[in-house]
Order: sequence, then structure tokens, then C-alpha cells
Amino acid sequence: MSTQRLIVGPFNRVEGDLEVQLDIAEDRVASARVNAPMYRGFEQILQGKDPHDALVYVPRICGICSVSQSVASARALAALAGVEAPPNGVHAINLMLAVENLADHLTHFYLFFMPDFTREIYAGQPWYRETMRRFEAHRGEHGRRAIAARQRWFELMGMLGGRWPHTHSVQPGGSSRPIDASERIRLLGMVREFRAFLEQSLFAAPLEEVAGLASESALDAWVARDPAAGDFRQFMGIARSAGLDALGPGPGLYLSYGAFRQPDGSYAVPPGLWNAGQQALEPLDLERVSEDATHSWLADAGGPRHPAEGLTVPQPDKVNAYTWNKAPRLGGRVVETGAIGRQLAAGHSLLRDAVGRSGGNVYTRVLARLMELALVVPAMESWLGQLRPGEPWCDKAPLPQEGEAVGLTEAARGSLGHWLRVRHGRIASYQIVAPTTWNFSPRDAGGTPGALERALEGAPVRPGEKTPVAVQHIVRSFDPCMVCTVH
Repeated sequence: MSTQRLIVGPFNRVEGDLEVQLDIAEDRVASARVNAPMYRGFEQILQGKDPHDALVYVPRICGICSVSQSVASARALAALAGVEAPPNGVHAINLMLAVENLADHLTHFYLFFMPDFTREIYAGQPWYRETMRRFEAHRGEHGRRAIAARQRWFELMGMLGGRWPHTHSVQPGGSSRPIDASERIRLLGMVREFRAFLEQSLFAAPLEEVAGLASESALDAWVARDPAAGDFRQFMGIARSAGLDALGPGPGLYLSYGAFRQPDGSYAVPPGLWNAGQQALEPLDLERVSEDATHSWLADAGGPRHPAEGLTVPQPDKVNAYTWNKAPRLGGRVVETGAIGRQLAAGHSLLRDAVGRSGGNVYTRVLARLMELALVVPAMESWLGQLRPGEPWCDKAPLPQEGEAVGLTEAARGSLGHWLRVRHGRIASYQIVAPTTWNFSPRDAGGTPGALERALEGAPVRPGEKTPVAVQHIVRSFDPCMVCTVH
């Protein structure tokens, strides 16, 4: 059996640089290696700095998820200081996270994922002409509407945090930007404007109706009542027609660190590891997190390391390495993270039903993001109602001269962790494990491929394809952010 090697990349409509090496046999991907070819070195830059300086540096890891990086860093510093933010600060930070995450979901759907279905290869499909009208890159009518809605949406961030990206109001003790009563009313109006866009253009239905769809049969019946109404139904028709539920299978283990922590310490979306094979939520054990650098252009002395003891030392000439990304594992197992992990951990019945039928795949990853849009906007309205102008927003957080801590959050793309060690009042170690680090990891010491590498195996490759459309769908379903991956 002859094997052809194909390099796909650099990818367009992806944050950062990405290449995928494919070995193709009998018109299928036999194996894949995912290469993050850019090194940035934030973990080295932070060494020796004052711990508070991390709040200035880490938002600049990425211009898309800078608030998430800020929150993870602030939580590590808060744990080091032993402080908790007041309720106003908790709600303000959750609102900023939600703005950023939902903007990413919207961007992913309208500008990154759906335009791939306007490729000429799909011209014979009955849904092609309407998909072109809605989603063609730069020209699609609904894509342009989404850009306008996104621009208006980020006005919330200006009021909540002063600026975006690189918002500096996120602090260990809460939010340094208080909101008065009149601003709260304006914020609520902005959220309801975004709700109107979602209910009119994306879902063509009330958000609560969409969020309440409890099974795939209920979803299919809902779509069948008016198949042309809304972009979500258009996606569902394409997903069924193109077999997206059989494309890009996940590892069966789905990670969530817990999203939108509440003032009482609970989470709106709980932490845990959903085991699809066992149909069970396993408790999250951070001590079992490790990073393997066997196939990374990084030193791997001592084998896999817990991030608290992590090492980031470049070795660009290392034999058998093919990426700057490390290979995170949880108890030695490959996991996937993202909206799909959050909703499975939260017990959303539609997502558990869909993943129970077909597993993690291109269809269920996109479905999870769209469901989060319907779920989180009403939660934001509730958090705004719980703000108490005049009460504290941020407490002081003096730091000790020595200590170790971890800060966790859920970015749009999944679980983000910052592991911090301070010695003599300075950062001695700072290790970051980002969502795309989990999803786009290389092989580990045992040769086990990461989540995307495994998901690409078996993907169809049409004769003559240089950028196989199935590979594009699978890669985009994970919504990669490569600049976060390599810090």
C-alpha cells in the first residue's frame, strides 16, 4: 500500500501559525502530526519579574482571549495571597469572560467555520446557494450582520474593563472598574441587543427555547418545523447532509476546569472530566496533569512533568521533535477540552445525548458552542441584576515572598491553567497550559497522538486535493489558537 505525504498549511482563518503533516493511504489520512511552528517564550520572559507584572504580560499572549489569560493569572495571584474577590468583582469578571467567550463563538461560527461550506466542491448540494448568500467570506449577508453584532457586543468590554484586548481591570482581589447604576442599565440594554441578534438571525427563536432542547430527537423535530429559519437550522441541515457527525472523532474524555465561578465558590458550569465511554463525570484531579515534551523542540530531561515543576527550555535541533507544543496528559490519558467539555460536565442533556450517539466530532463541537450562546446570555442578564453599585468591587491582595499557586479558568476554547511559583518576591517559574495545548498536542513518549492528530485519522482525501476540505472542517471544529498554544 503506497503512502503519500501532504503538508497542509499555513491555515487561513486561524489565530497563529499551524501546519499539519498528513500521511495518506487509499484516499484516507493514515496518520497526522500537528506542528505549531512559532516559539514566543512568555514563560521565560516572566521569570524574575514581580508577580504582579504577570497581569501586564499574560494578556498579551493573545489578542482574542486576553481576558481569559488575565483571569487565570489573577486567580493564581489571589490563591497565593489567600484572598477572595467580593461578589461585585466576581460578577464583573464573569461578565467580561462571557463577553469574550461568546464573541469567539460567534466569530468561529460565522467567519471561520461556515465559510468552508461555500467552497466550489459543495456547489452541487441543494443548500449551497443559500449558504453562499449567508456565509461567503467577506460577502455573506449574515456574516456581515454577525461582524456588526460583534462590534457592538465588545462595547460591553469597554464599560466593564476599560478596554479590549489586554484589559487591565482584572485583579487578584476582583475588578478595579466599578459600575454605577446607570451603567448597569446600559449594559443590560447591550446584552438584550445581542440577545435580539441571536434570536432573530442565529436561532430564529427565543434563547430559552433553544437552551431547553433536551435531546437530538427534540432538536430534529424543532429544525423540521421550519428548516429555513435561522442560521442554526441551516447548519443542522448541512451537518446532516455532509455527515459531520462521523468526522473528526474525539478521544472520549472531555475536560472542564469549571466556568463562571460564583461568589459562594460554586460554578455555573462545574469542573470535571466527562468519560463518554462510561457515561460518567469523573472528579478533576490536578495532581494528575503532566506535560510531555518528547516530540517538542523543548528540553525533556526527567520525562513528563507536572506544570508546577514544568520546564520550558528551547532545543530547536532536537531529534524526532516536530512542534513547539508540549503534550499535556491527565493521568496519562489524552483529553479534549472546549465548549463540548463544559456542556458535558454540566450535564446538558442534548449534548450528552448527541455525544452518546455519535461521540465528540465536528458536529457536536459546533453544536456545543451554539448552545453556549443560548445558555450564557440569560445568565449574563442575571449577573447584571446581582451587581450592587456602592458595594466593594476589589479587595487588596498583598503577596507573600514565597509560595506556589495555580489559577484556572475556562476560555472560549477550553481549560486554561497558570501554574506560578514565587521565590524571594520574584517569579521563579510560570507555566501555562492552554486549551489548544491540550487539543493540538503532539505524540507523547508512548507514541500516543494528541486529540486533533487522532481526530484526523481516517479523514477522507479526494483525489487531487492539496488542502482537503474534510481536514479543514476537523481542524476548524477545534477552533485553534496557536499563539496561546506556544505562549
